[in-house]
Amino acid sequence: MDRYILLDSIPLFKNYVLISALAAWSLAQVIKVPLEFLRTRRWNWALLFRAGGMPSSHSALVASTAHGIGLSAGFDTPLFALAVAVAMIVIYDSTGIRRQAGRHAALINAMINDLATGHPLKQEHLREVLGHTPIQAFMGTLMGIAMAQAFWMYGWYW
Repeated sequence: MDRYILLDSIPLFKNYVLISALAAWSLAQVIKVPLEFLRTRRWNWALLFRAGGMPSSHSALVASTAHGIGLSAGFDTPLFALAVAVAMIVIYDSTGIRRQAGRHAALINAMINDLATGHPLKQEHLREVLGHTPIQAFMGTLMGIAMAQAFWMYGWYW
């Protein structure tokens, strides 16, 4: 059986809004590794599976989804309005609440280090990079829009 016929018979593989959104998310996650290397001169492959960092994969995912819906269903539809509203919530959360949680983790880790100088504590540090700076969210948003636009321009939306 021809593999293209098989893929065409599964509706999920025809959802190009979803495919471009997942591609934008994946690209954002992959790009984090070389960007971190340029910054620290160390390879950190764990970034492929972590939240936070440049660019924001959450912003790329929701921006690509919203833009893809706009391209395929129309920018004047209620579905596009819903997609934009969800994207705004996700991006706000990534730059606000999750960023603050990261700051709290940094403060707690500093307190543990201070205590450890007098009394060694064997506790694990909390993750400090939970959220995104506004520029990280902005770059992820641009990446998501560009990915959806590329899928649409090359005829991957029907």
